[in-house]
Amino acid sequence: MSVGPAGPVGGAPTTVPQDPYALVRTRGYLKLLLVAAVIGFPVCAVAFGFLALVHELEPLIYQDLPRALGFAGTPIWWPVPMLVVAGLLVGLTVRYLPGGGGHEPADGLALSGASPLSALPGVVLAALTSLSFGVVLGPEAPLIALGGGLAAGAVRLMDRDMPAQTVATVGAAGSFAAVSALLGSPLLGAFLLMEVSGLGGPMLGIVLVPGLLASGLGALIFTGLGDWTGLGTYSLALHDIPRAAGPTIAEFGWALVIGLAAGFAGTGVRRFARFLKGHVVRHRVPATVLMGLVVGALAVAFAATTGKPSSEMLYSGQSALGSLFRDSAGYTVGALLLLILCKGLAYCASLSAFRGGPIFPALFLGAAGGVVLSHLPGLSLTAGFAMGVGAMCVAMLRLPMTSVLLATLLLGKSGLTVMPLVIVAVVVAYVVVLRLTPATAPDAPAAAPHTA
Repeated sequence: MSVGPAGPVGGAPTTVPQDPYALVRTRGYLKLLLVAAVIGFPVCAVAFGFLALVHELEPLIYQDLPRALGFAGTPIWWPVPMLVVAGLLVGLTVRYLPGGGGHEPADGLALSGASPLSALPGVVLAALTSLSFGVVLGPEAPLIALGGGLAAGAVRLMDRDMPAQTVATVGAAGSFAAVSALLGSPLLGAFLLMEVSGLGGPMLGIVLVPGLLASGLGALIFTGLGDWTGLGTYSLALHDIPRAAGPTIAEFGWALVIGLAAGFAGTGVRRFARFLKGHVVRHRVPATVLMGLVVGALAVAFAATTGKPSSEMLYSGQSALGSLFRDSAGYTVGALLLLILCKGLAYCASLSAFRGGPIFPALFLGAAGGVVLSHLPGLSLTAGFAMGVGAMCVAMLRLPMTSVLLATLLLGKSGLTVMPLVIVAVVVAYVVVLRLTPATAPDAPAAAPHTA
């Protein structure tokens, strides 16, 4: 039974049934919802385990290992050999294991259907190595691939005769569940996958409902496992945010400036990352090792110049967003600018060769830029932080609604206060990026997902 004329994960509708909501009244749709609900639990448990493993490996590699080798602490040069090793492991994984290690992060965040089960070991290994060794990427892309691949693989094992479109729909629900718990909100995950996949029209709710159900139930797994293990939920969240003042005329002017700056900066990062990727794909293993060396050298340069730990420049920046906001007074403007430069270059190198997601480093770079500008007259710290997050997010992802929601929900009540400023900054950055991006031919319409 058809659930709508959308792409494999919900492409733009090509035709609209006379009564699209009639699908909701069928037994096939109820069966799809039941499968999505059941899938949400194990998928989110696996996603939680993946994030917990990354979280445990980070200090093991950068704190426990050097001490075990006889060092009193972590040497300042330690990131260089570690990231060279990471480059070698990821390069070999991408080169020789099925699936090429998953999605190329330099291409942005895209959904191209569920990965086959045979590709998942390579996806997990490449992402786990990249993230735990300190590459400047986030976990969202591998979680989307892992959630979608496991969900689609499970329903294929349950019923080998299930239509491919149904498998794709359930795979989308698995991706939905995995990434929503990371972002801290099923609603935010809904907007993210809606914009990435191009869902629209009367079929929007029908195709999104299975994913919402899977992510809502799966969020219980994240919360329950976080409490039971004491490891936390690994969801994106900031705490103890002071109440923000209402927007001012000056801050609306700053919204234009931040939007323009983020649009040009994001376009530059994407183009440079794709330029590097063009060389990496021709010499996958040695080039990935070289990119690891570059990231490590940038971390050492930042630590040696500022006296701060290299970990503040490495990794996705997800866990560092809160400390950046709370402890911004502990950074000089020079240190922040160097952090933006080094992390931005490391971000380009990571996008070109490693495996992970592009969202969280973009959020961190935008936040750091907003903190720098808040030292100038007429811009408060909270407003600058929020506008930087939203504008840089849309500059990298070109998902305006998701970018506004990310920036505002991240700051809680204060985010709602500065939402008008975030909207202006996001719109300006979005328009700038589209004007700077060459036009491409539209994709061909994809097949419609079905339910059995």
